[in-house]
Amino acid sequence: MNKDILICGVGGQGTVLASKIIAAAAMEEGNTVHSAETIGMAQRGGSVISHVRIGDAYSPLIPKGKSDMILSFEPAEAVRNLGYLKKDGIVIVNSVPVKPTTETLQETGYDGKDMIAYLKEKCNVIVVNSEELCRKFGSTKYFNIVLLGVAAASGHLGISEEAIMKEIEKRVPPKFVETNKEAFRVGVGVVRGENL
Repeated sequence: MNKDILICGVGGQGTVLASKIIAAAAMEEGNTVHSAETIGMAQRGGSVISHVRIGDAYSPLIPKGKSDMILSFEPAEAVRNLGYLKKDGIVIVNSVPVKPTTETLQETGYDGKDMIAYLKEKCNVIVVNSEELCRKFGSTKYFNIVLLGVAAASGHLGISEEAIMKEIEKRVPPKFVETNKEAFRVGVGVVRGENL
């Protein structure tokens, strides 16, 4: 299998853990994987981009226009990285924005809606709401795992739900494993139209 997946968001959203779970699950299924992170101004709120390349690749970085899937934790980050998406690729994006520092200093009106509208116009997109999907957990910190559930169940990821679930069990601290497994099932349920 050859698959290029770009994961983007801002610091503190769990993008790096999500990329590590995808990479490890793909390797567990016998694939060669290359991955790399580019982390913006090194603090919570800075841009974070992870490249995961499954199969034949000469570089860990995805070339522009070659990504099969973009998993985005934030609407503006999805738009910022849209140039990586191939023509028939898919974007799975969180509709809830993370407001930059400039927004908190002066009200600019950024709510992510224009970004979502732009994505719907430009590409195949699945829009999910982190606040709604994570309400039962009391924190959006589980959204990275919910997003993995959406990606796996969409059929575009190319990695089995079982392989991802095994990596969640291995990579998440023991006291949070069951909640993360439930978060993954919530994401799967979104695609299958199951009641949450």
